[in-house]
Amino acid sequence: MPRWQNWSGKLESDAAAIHFIRSEADACALAAKAADDGVIVRGAGATHSHAPLVQTQGIVADLQALSGVISTEGNSAWVWAGSRIFALGPALHQAGLALHNQGDIDQQAIAGATATGTHGTGPGLKNLSAAVRGVTLATAAGELRTFTEADDEFQAMRQHLGAFGLVTRLLLDLEPAYKLREETFEADLDALLDLSRTLSAKHRHFEFFWYPQTNKGRAKTIDRTDQDPEYPLATEGSRCAWSYEVLPNHRPHRHTEMEYSVPADNGIGCMQDIAHLLRTQFPDISWPVEYRTLAADDVWLSSAYKRPTVTVSVHQDVRLDDEPYFRACEDIFLSHGGRPHWGKVNYLDGEQLATRHAKWSDWWHVRDQLDPKGTFINEYMRTIRP
Repeated sequence: MPRWQNWSGKLESDAAAIHFIRSEADACALAAKAADDGVIVRGAGATHSHAPLVQTQGIVADLQALSGVISTEGNSAWVWAGSRIFALGPALHQAGLALHNQGDIDQQAIAGATATGTHGTGPGLKNLSAAVRGVTLATAAGELRTFTEADDEFQAMRQHLGAFGLVTRLLLDLEPAYKLREETFEADLDALLDLSRTLSAKHRHFEFFWYPQTNKGRAKTIDRTDQDPEYPLATEGSRCAWSYEVLPNHRPHRHTEMEYSVPADNGIGCMQDIAHLLRTQFPDISWPVEYRTLAADDVWLSSAYKRPTVTVSVHQDVRLDDEPYFRACEDIFLSHGGRPHWGKVNYLDGEQLATRHAKWSDWWHVRDQLDPKGTFINEYMRTIRP
């Protein structure tokens, strides 16, 4: 059997097959055959998720060959689902367009990033799923169907977890290309938290990484600028260039990650509790803790659904046992009303997830209508379904 593994190597499984999709016709045929044969099929992009969303003993459908910009109109574009975010930047720029925001890792496929609610930072900026205005997918019936805001299924599909079909295209809401300048400074955790509300309100982007063994943190602010790009690009923290050149960063170290989103008013208290946990119970942890902000949205399974949000992320070396640390962090996140990031580690069951997502049962209802046989539900997702 072919062996599948995610980017970090932490997740792996023996799949029945790894099928490389190079056309929508092939995606439709594969979906229909899998449904007829009773075989699970899961779409895969860059495999950058830390959650077991792709893991299956069925078929892994690799969609990375479906890549590039298909068409643009006004401030929107149809893009192929397998497009890596780092490649979308220059391709959209040629059309005078840009993503409204993105995370500091740009290695993900756009379909995977929108499927899981991947985001950057900024209290006025929503996650990538909120930019989705249309979805084309190969269904279990072998049909290629397109859903837009006029369709009842669309709201559920914007953050789809790969559970509705094999997504082949996305229509994205974009912005005219824009330039950014970033600045950084260092301070201890208390100072960063004292400044966090002011700097979040003042700047388009604000975030910091806190390094627990030193108590020092590295904060970053990023704002729009009319200045000309400065090439060659400076190192992270002092760049001035187009958005797709400034927002991403080089993060080569293999790691696992847990991230929770808490109501914005709980962000400082949550971070303080995580810091206390590290100091008292996990003093050997050296990986940084990340603090970001996120605007409220109306995406059904979004961690920022209808509430302004602060996200806190904890990390661990992929070679080490992360579970005791992550479970202790999860208890704190849950006590602050947290919702987990769908592309990161969490230990919640379906009942717990239902209490945190008001549209949980509605989302599953739409999903089950499109895929009544459960062709696109892998082993993990069966454990969390209502």
